[in-house]
Amino acid sequence: MQDVLLIPFADYWWAYGIFVAAVLGIIAFDLGAFGKAGATVTLRQAAIRSVVFVLLALAFALGLYQFLLHELPHRPELVGLAHQTLARDATLEFLAGYVVEYALAIDNVFVFVAVFSYFAVPPQYQQKVLFYGILGALLFRALFIAIGSVLMQYHFVVVIFGVFLIATGLKILFLPEKPMDPANNPVIKLVRRMVPVTADFRGDALWTRIDGRLWVTPLFVALVFIEFSDVIFAVDSVPAIFALTNEPFIVFTSNVFAILGLRSLFFVLQSMVQAFRFLKYGLGVILLFVGAKMVWLNEAFDGKFPIAWSLAIIGAIIAVSILASIVANRFKTA
Repeated sequence: MQDVLLIPFADYWWAYGIFVAAVLGIIAFDLGAFGKAGATVTLRQAAIRSVVFVLLALAFALGLYQFLLHELPHRPELVGLAHQTLARDATLEFLAGYVVEYALAIDNVFVFVAVFSYFAVPPQYQQKVLFYGILGALLFRALFIAIGSVLMQYHFVVVIFGVFLIATGLKILFLPEKPMDPANNPVIKLVRRMVPVTADFRGDALWTRIDGRLWVTPLFVALVFIEFSDVIFAVDSVPAIFALTNEPFIVFTSNVFAILGLRSLFFVLQSMVQAFRFLKYGLGVILLFVGAKMVWLNEAFDGKFPIAWSLAIIGAIIAVSILASIVANRFKTA
């Protein structure tokens, strides 16, 4: 791994600020245009929004490449290095990280479907839960990335996370999946002990007052469970992308773009969960690969496994798992 960061926070804090402001603007526009209270998102609307978010990520990748081409020649510590190669590799790192995070986000969709089914959340209220859930996810990812950027400077921590990702990948591939049981989740039990929960929904309200006492609704409990599940997912996804790049800015931006499209992706995929039954095995293989990068492959390739190879391998794994799912479904219905 290169020791010099291309986009250190101390020098480019303003780039983080501009990016966060742009993201908040995108969220505000998305909420204003498509987040009307009680509105049900159509498949067509969700598909269009999903494509738009992917195009935004690709546009950002192009902008990142041009930005680095402009900035790197002015960095004294990078004199004598191939600036175009550094810019290209950083852009490929963003794309690889985005693909990994987006694939893991699809796994999140499966959890959302199960949570909404368990709590019987009406379709017109799901968008509100997802909106606040994604805001919370952005905050948690920023915190995890900030901690990770410090911890990943120590080689033994990198190895520990790599071993953890390999173990997680093996678990996905070989151990039977346990059915999700929100009723026995310790966080949900804690919420129910701390504050009373209404028996039914109160419109799209997260809480209400009954006889002067604060009550939360099942919608609030569903939101808490979704936030808790994202923290669990972040434990896998943040170390996974640090296996691809040591640039906190790239880790942060690729995470954010993947999460931004998650709400629209849910409405596209919620009726097709079973159609991608082999995707989770693809994700298991990806975690094995990125874990191996952290434990061994990066060191075997003089500190960094070629990012172009990583992007090609990850893309191929996802494509094969999706294709296998489609073929299996056709044979099943034949």
